[in-house]
Parts: sequence; C-alpha cells; structure tokens
Amino acid sequence: MLQRFILGLLLSLTGTAHAAPVEAAPQKAYLSLIIDDLGQNLPRDRRVLTLPGPVTAAIMPDTPHATEFAREAHRAGKIVILHMPMDPATGPFAWHPDLPILELEKRLNAAFKVVPYTAGINNHMGSRMTAQPAAMAWLMADLQQRHKVFVDSRTSAQTVAAAQAQKIGLASVSRDVFLDDERTEAAIFTQLQTAISLARKQGSAVMIGHPYPQTLAVLERELPKLKAQGIDWIDIKQMISLRGNRATAAHGKDGQYRLPTAR
Repeated sequence: MLQRFILGLLLSLTGTAHAAPVEAAPQKAYLSLIIDDLGQNLPRDRRVLTLPGPVTAAIMPDTPHATEFAREAHRAGKIVILHMPMDPATGPFAWHPDLPILELEKRLNAAFKVVPYTAGINNHMGSRMTAQPAAMAWLMADLQQRHKVFVDSRTSAQTVAAAQAQKIGLASVSRDVFLDDERTEAAIFTQLQTAISLARKQGSAVMIGHPYPQTLAVLERELPKLKAQGIDWIDIKQMISLRGNRATAAHGKDGQYRLPTAR
C-alpha cells in the first residue's frame, strides 16, 4: 500500500500521470420572439396566441382590432407591447421628425389608450425617426416614467434609440434577426436557423417576425423542437434581464451601443 502511494506521488510529480480534462459546461442559448403588425386580422392573429411559448404580441394602434386583440393576448398570458408607428410610417399615431415634442407625446398617449396591457413599445418602421437623438432621448425618459420597456427593432443602422435607452438605464433590448423579410417558408426557416446559431454563439438572440401564413407555418412546425436542440425560449422581459441592457457584439463594443457615424 505504501509503495503504491509513493509510486503515485512520484508519477504526479514527474508529470507522467494526468488528471482527466474537465469539460466546460455547454453555454446556455436563449431565444425571444416578437410578432409585429398585430391587430389587423383576428383569425390570423389568433394563430400567434396558440404558438407554444412566450411570444410577445406587438400591436399596432391604427388597426381595427388593436384593443380587442390586446385584451385577448393579455388573457392568453402573452406579453403585449405597443408597435408604435414611426416615420416613414404614416397615420394618426405616427411619429415624424418635424413634429414638436408635445405632438409626439399626444400621439404616444393616444396609442397607449388604444392598446391596453402594454409592457412597453417597439418601433414600427421608424428608420428616420429612430435616428433623431432628441426625440429618442425624450421617448426613453417618458417610457422610464411609465415603467415601460423598449425594444429597438433596428430598422436602420442609423438608430440611436437603444443607445439613448442605455444612457439612462431604461430596460431595453435590440432585435437581432428579422425572420421574414423574404416571405417563403424556406427563407424563414433559414432565418430561424440563423437566430439559433447566433444564440449559441453569443448566448441569446431576439427574433422579430410577422403574422404571415408562411411565418406562422414555420414557427408552428419548428418552435416545439427548440428544447430538444438545447434552446431555451424566454419572454422579452426575461431577455432584457438576461442581457442587462448591454449591447451584443453586432450592435456595439464592450456592451456599449455603437452610435452611427456621421453621414
């Protein structure tokens, strides 16, 4: 027994005995899903509520069923957010760069009245509006007073919205992948796989899609498979908490959102 002990000690000292390598625990991968443009067609939109997980319902205020569908989504246990129209979107609620802050506030208040039970907002279109630093700074301060979250849909590389939210510590997150810019099931499936790969690489990914028949068909078929693929599907509030208001590498550096370069 003593000889075995001494032999083992000598082997360990000479480096000829090696402990088994410790395997790193696999990185967790999380996905969140937002469906935009809801409130226009109840039978179509109700398919979103039957998706098997914590989908976020982004409801447009200028749609015929905005209020009714917000109530249905809330009753179904889904997070509701206001899908706020912003330039180049048009209509009575839409924000435009030439509008004074008082008018922006009036339109935002009206939109929140039409869409009840909201946890926050994301922008509908908005490539021009989200590039306006003063308006975005006002919006983030207003949302903070309302205890709402903000999701930057990132419809433009010139957005300053997430950076303004981060500046004041507003709970916010940015979109990573649009699922259905191309409305074919093959393209949407490819985008979903892109989101899954990104989640595995950086730990999480935020997806935005629309209630197109092709999108819903892919999601109904593929979302139930996520758990078996090692992907956790979480709601948008959990995603905001997980990311802690920090930008991903695609959107910034060292967790800080990158401001657009002057043109």
